[in-house]
Amino acid sequence: MAEAGDRFRTGELTVIGRVSTASNVTLVCEVNTTGDAESDPIRVVYKPIRGEQPLWDFPDGTLAGREVASYLISEALGWGVIPETILREGPFGTGMVQRWIMGVDNHTEQGNRLDLIDLCPAGAVPDGFREVLRATDQEGNEVSLIHADDPRLQRMAVLDVLLNNADRKGGHALEGADGQVYGVDHGICLHTEPKLRTVLWGWVGQPICDGLIADVAAFASNLPGALADLLSAHITDAEIDALTARTHRLLAEPVMPAPRTARPIPWPAF
Repeated sequence: MAEAGDRFRTGELTVIGRVSTASNVTLVCEVNTTGDAESDPIRVVYKPIRGEQPLWDFPDGTLAGREVASYLISEALGWGVIPETILREGPFGTGMVQRWIMGVDNHTEQGNRLDLIDLCPAGAVPDGFREVLRATDQEGNEVSLIHADDPRLQRMAVLDVLLNNADRKGGHALEGADGQVYGVDHGICLHTEPKLRTVLWGWVGQPICDGLIADVAAFASNLPGALADLLSAHITDAEIDALTARTHRLLAEPVMPAPRTARPIPWPAF
């Protein structure tokens, strides 16, 4: 396991593909083995900083740095929502490298199963799901945007509140083959101003479970000091202060908040 971790951090990256739908350069890579033919290659996502498009409302730091900071926060909470994410060198310079998640396939020849975040006919919300909004699809049909009423997904929604995630699309929540639910694409998080945009609004006004709040309380007590020092390599002091304020706000009122912006859903939603 230690050897695999070392390869993840320092092994040579070989580009095997590119995510063409991403707005910034997003490459799929494999980490070369160390000459051991029996070693499984490590698949990763690599986003070089030089491939980032500047954002006027996120002028400080880098998107890669924000992804790493988001991972550090998820780990400090003990939630493991975000796959292991580091900043390291690659074939196109320094960038974010994140472990690839092998997802489940809900659409097979044996039948279809709804994804964690999906669409259904308007008002026909199945058991175990929550409706977020109603809209019209490309064919003119009225549909409901829904997400699973799943504690693994709710934990991600709470993390997004703390991260002030401005881009939680449906495609950024992955159901892993290992049974975990993972969140990816955290490049526009941790702003000082309210920017939460998410498709996970189904729990608005609902109390957050005691277990998650206990984790947030422990995180709040540990945030000053070493953790803040780690985060300061990637985000500003003002952004760390804003993270602290969001954390204490959630502890003071432990319910899922309502939207505070005029555009609470990212576009596209998937």
